[in-house]
Amino acid sequence: MKREMVLTNKLKEARKQKRMSQEELAKAVGVARNTITSIERGEYSPSAYLAWLLCKALEWKFEDLFDMEFKDSK
Repeated sequence: MKREMVLTNKLKEARKQKRMSQEELAKAVGVARNTITSIERGEYSPSAYLAWLLCKALEWKFEDLFDMEFKDSK
């Protein structure tokens, strides 16, 4: 087993605080709704530009919305 750094996020929490649907957030940042779903589930890590757009749309600081942690992988 090896350990790798993965990007984690509080996107769902931030979106709900803003009372936005996944569809509304997706439109605000110019991506498909399934991209937002994948980011919230930790299945997809956004580019730096998309992460910045998400922070702006949700009015959160990057360091509050995203973090890095170690996860074990096969």
